[in-house]
Amino acid sequence: MEETKEIVPAQQTAPPQPENPEAELPAESNRGKVILVVLGIVLLVGLTVAGIVTLFDVGAEKTSHIRDVFIIFMALESLIIGAALVILIVQLSILINLLQNEIKPIIDSTSETVNTIRGTASFISDNLSEPVIKLNEYVAYISKFVEILRPKKK
Repeated sequence: MEETKEIVPAQQTAPPQPENPEAELPAESNRGKVILVVLGIVLLVGLTVAGIVTLFDVGAEKTSHIRDVFIIFMALESLIIGAALVILIVQLSILINLLQNEIKPIIDSTSETVNTIRGTASFISDNLSEPVIKLNEYVAYISKFVEILRPKKK
């Protein structure tokens, strides 16, 4: 008799979907960032060239006004940078204070705990492990001695 085997079609499963849809297209996001950076550089170069050409076309009086406005912007920028540096110095002093007054005592306490554990381990080794090992050694000697003295039974 012939056996009939049913052919069961394999179940088609959808490929697993990534949890993060942005993770599947890293090349496109990098391409977009590169395009933005290149456009920013081109815009900056274009503005610089336009500013230089404009300065050559206008008179000396206009140029001095533009120079004065530029100096004012530079002064404002230096004030902003100065304020940022003051904030950075304050944050740095807070970090140093944290390290000295909170982290250092924790490290000292941890070091003391490690030294205590080292002493405890040494004490246990000297007063418990070594005597037990020596006792086992003596028991092994005695059992071997008894085995040698006792005749073997056949």
